[in-house]
Amino acid sequence: MAPDPRRGVALALLCLLILGVMPILATARPAGTGSLVFTAWMTAWQLVASLPLLIREHAAGHRTLLGQVPDGRRGRTAAVALVTGAMFGLSTTMYIVAADKAGPVNMAIALQAYPLFAILIEAVFLGKRKTGTELAFTALMLAALLYLVTDGTLLPSAVSWWSVFALGIPLIWSVAHILLRQILVGAAITPNQVTVSRLVISGIFLLVLALGLGEGGALAAAAADFALQKAAFLLGLAYYAELIVWFSAIRHLDVSVASSMVVPTPAVTMLIAVLFLGEGIALYQIVAMAVIALAMYGLLWAGRVARAKAIR
Repeated sequence: MAPDPRRGVALALLCLLILGVMPILATARPAGTGSLVFTAWMTAWQLVASLPLLIREHAAGHRTLLGQVPDGRRGRTAAVALVTGAMFGLSTTMYIVAADKAGPVNMAIALQAYPLFAILIEAVFLGKRKTGTELAFTALMLAALLYLVTDGTLLPSAVSWWSVFALGIPLIWSVAHILLRQILVGAAITPNQVTVSRLVISGIFLLVLALGLGEGGALAAAAADFALQKAAFLLGLAYYAELIVWFSAIRHLDVSVASSMVVPTPAVTMLIAVLFLGEGIALYQIVAMAVIALAMYGLLWAGRVARAKAIR
């Protein structure tokens, strides 16, 4: 299929809407429901949502994930898949907890720290040098995040530890994505196969963790809880749809363009929280969101300039 920029823009905007809604959906679980139990069921619904496309790909002749990896790399690929699957299971549980404890708006803003962690990890562990301009925008983003986690005071005594906790989510994402990229580059693997393998491993990890923590009874009882299953299904469907829509969007747009279109995600979350949940928005949240958005657009611009100079 030839790239269609208009279709890419529409898909990126749809991704923006889904990303904005997801923190709100994460707070919709029934009162008293454990975060681990909810996350396990939400992951199961994600897996169910992925099956139609998986069956279609199998019918079209796509081999299994490991079947498309060279023999010499299968052991390493399996190990990375297990580790990253567990990491995604943990980060998804943290996502559910942070939406409740830090609030959907603060969490949505904190998640924008993903490129900051990715830059730091690539620089420290992969030796990827960044330009002075990229480092300046990175410092600006870091300052905005400090402003956010101190509720707009920049005082150590005012640190919101749940907002700090929320920052752990993009940190885990960035490590997991960098690990995955090292084994997936050059492999003929579809986005859905990557997603399904991740969900299977994450689901097993969450199940074992729930049983180990004595949550097996609550996990089984939740199967008959319609309100819980409805909330888990909606968030699971949104989570899966966002992944597929995003991968589809970047088939028609450059990643930098698509990324720039989803930067306003916290603004969408804020709007929904105000209009439908009646939540108040503090000035420091608006300031932090605006500065982080500026820093992200600056990083995208600086990265594009650096790549252009490298080509010359």
